[in-house]
Amino acid sequence: MRPPILFPLFADIDTLKGVGARVRPALQKIAGPLVRDVAFTLPQGLIQRRRMTAAGAVEGEVGIFEIQIDQHIGSRKPGQPYKVRGFDETGWVHLVYFKTYGDSLLKSLPVGARRVVSGKVERYGSEVQIPHPDYAVMPERRDEVPRSEAVYPAGGGLSSRQVRRFALEALGQTPNLPEWQDPAWRAKQGWPGWREALEAAHHPAGLTDLESSAPARHRLAFDELLAHQLALAQRKRARRRLAAPVMTPGPLASRLQTDLPFSLTGAQGRALSEIRADLASGARMGRLLQGDVGSGKTAVALLAIATAVDSSFQAALMAPTEILARQHHERLAPLFAEAGVDCVLLVGRDKGAARLRALSGLADGSTPVVIGTHALFQEAVRFANLGLAIVDEQHRFGVAQRNLLQAKAGGGEGGAHLLTMSATPIPRTLELTQYGDLDVSRLDEKPPGRQPITTSVLPMDRMEAVLDRLGQVIETGAQAYWICPLVAENVEVDLASAEARAVALRARFGDRVGLVHGQMPGAEREAVMAAFARNELSVLVATTVVEVGVDVPNATIMIIEQAERFGLAQLHQLRGRVGRGEGKSACVLLYDPPLSQVAQARLEVVRGTEDGFLIAEQDWAMRGGGDPLGLKQAGLPAYRFADPVAHRELLLAAADDARIHLARDPDFSSARGQALKVLSELFDWKPDRADQPD
Repeated sequence: MRPPILFPLFADIDTLKGVGARVRPALQKIAGPLVRDVAFTLPQGLIQRRRMTAAGAVEGEVGIFEIQIDQHIGSRKPGQPYKVRGFDETGWVHLVYFKTYGDSLLKSLPVGARRVVSGKVERYGSEVQIPHPDYAVMPERRDEVPRSEAVYPAGGGLSSRQVRRFALEALGQTPNLPEWQDPAWRAKQGWPGWREALEAAHHPAGLTDLESSAPARHRLAFDELLAHQLALAQRKRARRRLAAPVMTPGPLASRLQTDLPFSLTGAQGRALSEIRADLASGARMGRLLQGDVGSGKTAVALLAIATAVDSSFQAALMAPTEILARQHHERLAPLFAEAGVDCVLLVGRDKGAARLRALSGLADGSTPVVIGTHALFQEAVRFANLGLAIVDEQHRFGVAQRNLLQAKAGGGEGGAHLLTMSATPIPRTLELTQYGDLDVSRLDEKPPGRQPITTSVLPMDRMEAVLDRLGQVIETGAQAYWICPLVAENVEVDLASAEARAVALRARFGDRVGLVHGQMPGAEREAVMAAFARNELSVLVATTVVEVGVDVPNATIMIIEQAERFGLAQLHQLRGRVGRGEGKSACVLLYDPPLSQVAQARLEVVRGTEDGFLIAEQDWAMRGGGDPLGLKQAGLPAYRFADPVAHRELLLAAADDARIHLARDPDFSSARGQALKVLSELFDWKPDRADQPD
């Protein structure tokens, strides 16, 4: 239940003075439906004005002038501005309006009248101009022109000043709340109280008060991050209280590990131990296994599945694409078959007797292992005893889809253990904000034998040399990828065309050049990729459809055309398609000069390191928390005050604070615990819906 002290903040915005039927939709779009949302809408800029004369006007600054109106100069042609000329004791000042206001300006700025005007100074030749003054008042009202004015977001017919008025009224309704910060931590940071911080954020004294590091904004950001981390930690704690099957490794797991053609890396061994500890705990596992390209996630998943089967439970591995599901099945099914364990493939295109046999085996329990796509959570798919659900490339699935698979454990309660896997290394910052309710295992070592990749960055005018080198490579029997940003020519966007590039390469290298892109029918696309995997094609021209799930050890060269158009993580994922065999591998990043500073930095990062975790952190920082890993669809938290990039250290501290508090006071019964309940309600981060506030 929401504490009564918060009732004023959770009132509807139409309780604010002046918010009626016309204003409400615009204000709600800018801020939100509640008084709290308006109070949490902070200024985005600051206008600082100073008194000036015509002779001392400083271009680019906002000045306050006292002038006498001398003349109105109407527009002579359409598109020309309307001017009002005035003067002070030092010269002329022209007020410029880019729409014809005519009569209204004659009334408000009559010739001979004195006015105090304010606006940004511009110069047109020797002429001092103020385009669209923000104030023009009679001298006796000069005090109405503020020397410093906070600028709020505007839109929908609402000006910044109107939004500011509503925000300050909402601030006036904001109560003093009990202090939830640890006193020693707050003193160390030098932060004001929460109510004082909100007040200061709405009344910036200078531009530094708008920065994310300003004490008031720092405090508000930490409060929000702490509320979110508390919700995630509570959700993790609640999940760990749910009962789940107890699983321990047995003969199958031991045999499969012995039969692997390699020894597990230290990271794989640690991850497997963490997963098995979860499976044996009797509490429901919710773990994210993340690793770089080629770090060996599939081997860990194999041994986790074997642990489930050893304990007489079924396991399901779900992949986002049919080609990736088939690839997993081709690798794993023979290993299970040698041990007498049935492992079936189930994808959306399956029909007829094969599909019925697969469904029957899962339903009666005679098939312990299934690998498939979205088809796995269809209603027709029933399990006799599902104990472990594994989701590969988990960011390609929504939370609801993962839950549907997990719920196949029976009774609709989702009793199966859940292991999610990601081949995209995730920055610690994103890991905490997006996956803070999961336990995380990192594979930060590459298995022995994984070949290093030589990466070069070349301008497009080196294309001929690249083509010569490509010809030499494919003459040796090796294969290559050629990645383009678009499928077909677009007259509005000057980007490389995959179709045009395929035509050009076929003219040079013959019919052993294939083409795949996302607009092709699935069956046709998979047929081409399968032909490439069988070495029936030497060059595969593609868009980013090959970013995930293609494993061709014979492919040793990756050429990415107009690489400056791709994101850092995307470039790294694409590069990871090569270097999987015994041959030396190379990646060529072709770019169109001139490069922007950001694009140059991005390409230099890829050239300088193969460490996916380092690249992910750099990508996150460069993009400023925008869409670093193509994860917008995953529902990144909608923070009001916090910026996970700028406030990274605060996020780490908030995660620690939440964890420590829950360990000491899990029921929130202490004085601080009660205050933290108010904090959680204030931001509305709930344990059962911690990934999105209202």
